[in-house]
Amino acid sequence: MNSTVSHNFQEESIEAKTRWFMSLTMEERIQTFCDFTDLALSINPRLGEKKIDKSAAGRIQVLRKA
Repeated sequence: MNSTVSHNFQEESIEAKTRWFMSLTMEERIQTFCDFTDLALSINPRLGEKKIDKSAAGRIQVLRKA
């Protein structure tokens, strides 16, 4: 992983972020995902409890285990 620090707004584009993410190994990608998940859950511990069981309009159908 590239550990340099930049203060250039051009490097904050979605394309630059995509290039950075694609430069990571699979293990680094999984670790980054886990880190973001841990951060989200530390901010809102009940995040995983939220159930969405309303039917969406259009071609999307929400399935739930009976």
